[in-house]
Amino acid sequence: MTAAEYHAVTMTTEVRLALLGCGAIARYHLDAIKGHVSRVSVTACIDADATRASAYAAETGGTAFASLDDAISADAFDAICIMLPHDLHESTTLKCLAAGKHVMLEKPMAPTLEASARILDAARASNRIFMLAENAQYWPEVVAALNLIREGEIGDLVTGRAAFVSEYNPYWFTGQAWRLSQARTGGGITIDGGSHWVRPMRMWFGNINRVVGVVGYPMEEMQGDSLMRSLVQFESGVYASYDGLMVNTPLGPQESWRITGTDGEIVIGGFPGGGVTLYNRKHRGGRSLEGTWGYAMSFVGENQDFINAILDGAPLAAGPEDSLQELRVAHAIYRSAASGSWETV
Repeated sequence: MTAAEYHAVTMTTEVRLALLGCGAIARYHLDAIKGHVSRVSVTACIDADATRASAYAAETGGTAFASLDDAISADAFDAICIMLPHDLHESTTLKCLAAGKHVMLEKPMAPTLEASARILDAARASNRIFMLAENAQYWPEVVAALNLIREGEIGDLVTGRAAFVSEYNPYWFTGQAWRLSQARTGGGITIDGGSHWVRPMRMWFGNINRVVGVVGYPMEEMQGDSLMRSLVQFESGVYASYDGLMVNTPLGPQESWRITGTDGEIVIGGFPGGGVTLYNRKHRGGRSLEGTWGYAMSFVGENQDFINAILDGAPLAAGPEDSLQELRVAHAIYRSAASGSWETV
């Protein structure tokens, strides 16, 4: 049996996955894959830092590569998880799709909508699975809240609050100075981590059609915004507040989301621990839901969704085109901060 024939057989039962960029977010993906995701094996670990690539290869049994080109030439993988600085997303994704690989790309798709459109055009022409990795779609607390809303536990939605608030954590920045660069990320926290707070609001309330907001720069190390305050209006006419803050100082406890309805309220605890509490007429003192909570668990559903799409042809929970809404919201907030007015998403 030739190598090509072997791969054709094994792809029906297992995906050979490459990790491109063995930095901070790769740990979350790998922990999810190792502990909970079926029908996948990590066969290539790619990073310009040989120490990081080798460490991940030793942990997974895969092969370490210093470059994407080397891994492609070695035919070392069928699908790839791209976890690189935002300004490298377009060129890297196009290269992988052209090589016939299935692609899961970390958010945002690209710093600009124009680059994102080029990626989507290439994905449509490739006949391969292309997934935008927005793990909030699978965040257990977010899904639990959606179920409560659908079950009518808080009645009709009235308003909400999303708060992306975090003390500066060196884990996300050590050896990754690109996150501090406005040119490389496309902005600051609003375009980077902020999408994890916008996606849940869209799941609960629907799409956002206009925003008004301000941005600030309290964290001197970050070129882009590290403070954002905004109001968003959904297509339904409902309003919610959406805030972001990252500072290098201790902060008090803060819930991540508060969803208010005509009959009650859902509160989701702060990042990363989470938890869900329901308040309504039956539970005026609050009922804490039982579950396996936390940000890290969202990567389980995300990676399994990607594998199921490749092997079974199953539809993704959210297509890549849908993920452009988070990028549009970020850009609209930046425009509003400059204009001082409401801006259309």
